Amino acid sequence: MTSNAKILCFAGSARRDSLNKKLVRIAMQAAKEAGAEVTFIDLKDFDLPIYNGDLESESGLPEAAIKLKETFLAHNGLLMACPEYNSSVTGLWKNAIDWVSRPAAGEAPLNCFSGKVAAIMSATPGQLGGLRGLVHVRAILENIQVMVLPEQLAVPMAAAAFSEDGTKLVDEKKNATARKIGEKLAHVCHKLQAE
Repeated sequence: MTSNAKILCFAGSARRDSLNKKLVRIAMQAAKEAGAEVTFIDLKDFDLPIYNGDLESESGLPEAAIKLKETFLAHNGLLMACPEYNSSVTGLWKNAIDWVSRPAAGEAPLNCFSGKVAAIMSATPGQLGGLRGLVHVRAILENIQVMVLPEQLAVPMAAAAFSEDGTKLVDEKKNATARKIGEKLAHVCHKLQAE
């Protein structure tokens, strides 16, 4: 399939061996195989201060926020694996969303998010796999005009959930679900861009 789906893939974790980075890569590979152009970024590579309205007023957007925003603008889909911290989203993920949401002069509010499609997943060492955090991720994204696919995946007991090389989930059903989420995001982005 020739596709105009451009999907930005990332995890809401800065940890080098993040379970969520492994998870997002599984779905990302399936999106790529479905014809999407995929880009993986690591949020730790964007040195963003905690969002502060005074800092924005006095200095404008930090260079890292401008770079991240440009990256968001270049894509029509978002594929995210978001760990759950204390039953909610990570500060890293939320801070990135907050900075990217800030409009430049003459730019429409939420320009980086409006009309985008997202797929969300989570992997945690706990019993619920990050389900409580995904509720908040979905609510935040939908409130900033992102269409979130109804399909999602929460992988519990994730420290033992991945193959030795980290390229797939050992539970074949969960692995297939992760791949289907990536494929569906690629197809939906393609269809919406073709309209």
